[in-house]
Amino acid sequence: MFRPARQMKFKFAEPPAEVSRAGHGAGGPSLPKKGYDPAFSDWCRELVRDLGLTDLEERIEVEWNPRMRSCAGRAFWPVGLIQLNPRLNEISDSEVRRTVLHELAHLVAYERNPHRSIKSHGREWQRACAELGIPDERATHELALPARSLKRRWKYQCPKCDKAFERVRRYKSAVACYECCLKTSGGVFDPAYQLVEVSLSH
Repeated sequence: MFRPARQMKFKFAEPPAEVSRAGHGAGGPSLPKKGYDPAFSDWCRELVRDLGLTDLEERIEVEWNPRMRSCAGRAFWPVGLIQLNPRLNEISDSEVRRTVLHELAHLVAYERNPHRSIKSHGREWQRACAELGIPDERATHELALPARSLKRRWKYQCPKCDKAFERVRRYKSAVACYECCLKTSGGVFDPAYQLVEVSLSH
């Protein structure tokens, strides 16, 4: 049975005061610019140090990425990078902290299982969330962030079953209708069912 390390005791469930990034002035919330965040980076290093993950501690960096739109945060292992959406600060400080811990839990889970295939939000991640002080964390959250909408410019159609497929990007190679191929060739590409490009009207 897993037992959390005694030294944790959720001691760092809240970041130090200087970590807060939602400054409010006459013009409203001031969003952080792209780049390295030393306060959050130090906080995350302290958290993983208490979990005994000293190698991960040396690699962790937290940064803000203004190119992110609908995604609140993301983690990159094994490099140890956490990226945050600056728009989180328009929601609340607590949402920023929760997102940092959510992404940090991903790094912890993968660091502990470097040679195993684990589910992104499986029991290893859930265990890490509990140790980091967010035991009831969900895999996804409904956040007031703008959804990314990409216009689908290309339409393809199967010459046999007439099923249509709309895509954001044009196919760079020959593609066939999988359902038709599955019925006749076990899913292997069959040129008889190669998708044909048709005009897309909106």
